[in-house]
Amino acid sequence: MQVYTLLMTISVKYFAGLRERMQRAEDTLPAQGVHTVAEVWSKAARGAPWPPNMLAAVNQDYAQARSAVKDGDEVAFFPPVTGG
Repeated sequence: MQVYTLLMTISVKYFAGLRERMQRAEDTLPAQGVHTVAEVWSKAARGAPWPPNMLAAVNQDYAQARSAVKDGDEVAFFPPVTGG
């Protein structure tokens, strides 16, 4: 009898200056025990604090730190957009 283990994951992407700060463009994190965007950041950034004015999106919709995440979601982090 074969036993299959399904790995539940959340895809994480970093843009602009956050990509350089994280030294990578993306991650795949286990979804187990991760329930909010803030928890995704904490796990991906290894406990580093949430950067001031950082923006986040879940599945390409703007999200707040307390927004819920689930298996299969894509969470993106990027610095605020400035213009002039």
